[in-house]
Amino acid sequence: METSPRRQPTLDEVAARAGVSRTAASRVINNVPHVSAAKRAAVERAVRELGYVPNPTARALATRRAGTVVLAVSSAEPGLFADPFFAEVTVGVGSFLDRTDLDLVLLLADTPRGKERLRRILSSRRADGVMLMAVRGDDPLGRLAERTDLPVVFGGLPLTGTPRWYVDPDNRGGARLAVEHLVRGGRRSIAMITGQVDLQASVAREQGFREALVLAGLSPAGVIPGRFTQAGGEAAMERLLADRPDLDAVFTANDGMALGALRALRRLGRRVPEDVALVGFDDLADATYADPPLTTVHQPVRALGLELARMLVAVIEGQDPSPLVLPTRLTIRESAPSTSG
Repeated sequence: METSPRRQPTLDEVAARAGVSRTAASRVINNVPHVSAAKRAAVERAVRELGYVPNPTARALATRRAGTVVLAVSSAEPGLFADPFFAEVTVGVGSFLDRTDLDLVLLLADTPRGKERLRRILSSRRADGVMLMAVRGDDPLGRLAERTDLPVVFGGLPLTGTPRWYVDPDNRGGARLAVEHLVRGGRRSIAMITGQVDLQASVAREQGFREALVLAGLSPAGVIPGRFTQAGGEAAMERLLADRPDLDAVFTANDGMALGALRALRRLGRRVPEDVALVGFDDLADATYADPPLTTVHQPVRALGLELARMLVAVIEGQDPSPLVLPTRLTIRESAPSTSG
């Protein structure tokens, strides 16, 4: 009497036996390097105990190279990649990828269609890795990144959790530098225009702003969001002046909002820096050509893109690089000189 062939265990059964997710089990079986030693040991033990044999065709599909990486930004704005900040990041990414055989795909991933496109890329391995930028508070992009076995590197920390690989500027330290400079210049009524409240960069810059004021024995003259846009900065500046006509300094969480604030100050008859000193954050080209030229926190935006691509390629090649925090520094110009005007 013939016996029926023994049923082969499935990947799901291996994952259940090991006490890990299906994605983690797949990473171990396909020898993808970015898995913790504990999970790798648990999966390898489960494979031995169950007698699991990987499907060679599926394994070949899982380990092949696509020759493409994705830069995905959590935004629905088509003109985003023309924005000076993201344009510089993209140039930095491209400058490193030029040294490799990898092609770059740019993706706006804040629409249902964009999210679905990214989900298909991640699930079908049509890319070798992904760089995620501007991930917001409860953004599903973060959860997509957790579920994929592709390498994912974050440009800037998400609002919650700490990913394994990320490149981030020193946002809190840069904001502290800005406020300390204003205090040294004799300013005592200092307000801030923040970005989106669900972006970690905006939150960290506000934390640095508040920390520096506490150390100086001061309270904020006001904190109003400006959504990282010139129009938002202009509207926020109008509100600040209406609420606190005595304010003598403003720190904005990016240069675009500083330019909008400068426009409002000029229209409302306030001189910069004599009446109100102004400091931005980014140090992009527009800061130099502002009238007056803008004092701002310099963050190495192009280097951020380059290091983002460098880290992703290292992970693709089997390395496990450490997260990187890029230094920031203050660039002093006429909108907030070293001594009060």
